Amino acid sequence: MVKRHHNGLSYAQAGVDISAGDALIAKLRKITQLTHRPGADTRLGGFGGAFDLKAAGFKDPILISGTDGVGTKLKIAIQSRQFSTVGVDLVAMCVNDVLAQGAEPLFFLDYFACGKLDPEQAAIVIGGIAKGCTEAGCALIGGETAEMPGMYSGEDFDLAGFVVGAAERDHLLPQKDHMQAGDAVIALASSGPHSNGYSLIRAAVKLAGLDWNTPSPFAPGTTLAESLMTPTRIYVRSLLPLLHSGKIKGLAHITGGGLIENPPRMLPEHLTADLDYSSWSLPDVFEWLSLTGGITTHEMRRTFNCGIGMLCVVAKEDASTVVRDLCVAGETAWIAGELANNPS
Repeated sequence: MVKRHHNGLSYAQAGVDISAGDALIAKLRKITQLTHRPGADTRLGGFGGAFDLKAAGFKDPILISGTDGVGTKLKIAIQSRQFSTVGVDLVAMCVNDVLAQGAEPLFFLDYFACGKLDPEQAAIVIGGIAKGCTEAGCALIGGETAEMPGMYSGEDFDLAGFVVGAAERDHLLPQKDHMQAGDAVIALASSGPHSNGYSLIRAAVKLAGLDWNTPSPFAPGTTLAESLMTPTRIYVRSLLPLLHSGKIKGLAHITGGGLIENPPRMLPEHLTADLDYSSWSLPDVFEWLSLTGGITTHEMRRTFNCGIGMLCVVAKEDASTVVRDLCVAGETAWIAGELANNPS
């Protein structure tokens, strides 16, 4: 026979607090309203989010979607109790990807999973997501918070993000048929490691025997954790006007795979990006990682962005104008090389 408990089990006794989830949704309604943009209805509580492409001003749009996470950078956030910037990282990794296809990010959804929901902590994380959406000009129209005791231990949690963007059909990137040897490759500076290579970063920190609260050896005035938690740069507002101008032939978001594996993703097989590595100085964080971990130059360039968050291809005659426009828009940009015929 099956024994029955007189009082019965509840979801809360199983480790899931529905009331905490309701409290979080109440906090998030105000946060998501800050991300409103034309075409979006940011009211939460339904089963899906709606977006009106016509209201957003598109005539013949192609939808571009992307998804990503923050990776093991979250381990530093959890261990150092710094939760305000990982949401920006999440948005940045997604919106920069669809931007590289020529798309304007339109709306974003997040997935927050944890073992035990802390509404205050979750609100801080999702507040960072809303901040990233505001920077990218896209609406946070929904998401999912999953409390799963037994799946995540202690204070561990995970984040995933999903973005949908759109581009007019004739503005999609890359425009490989228009690329030719001699086209300029322009670099946009990163804000640091962004959200890639953090398993290697944590291994280097462990090798150095440092604590997250140790003064940063490469960023005076901050702790090691604070300097490594610098959020991923979002390039949407500076690049969108140039995308609309038609001057950009291709974009490469420098993520996992670094400067070795990402540039070929925007190029036709007969061309290669010939980067001049002397055109910029390796930022201090990467110099420190290289020396501390004894990491080879090839491994650095294959794992990290090494100071470049985005590469764009433009005609040689447009290069100086594009660099000027990017700098006026607040970017640090420079000509970092050119396209060359692929010897292989």
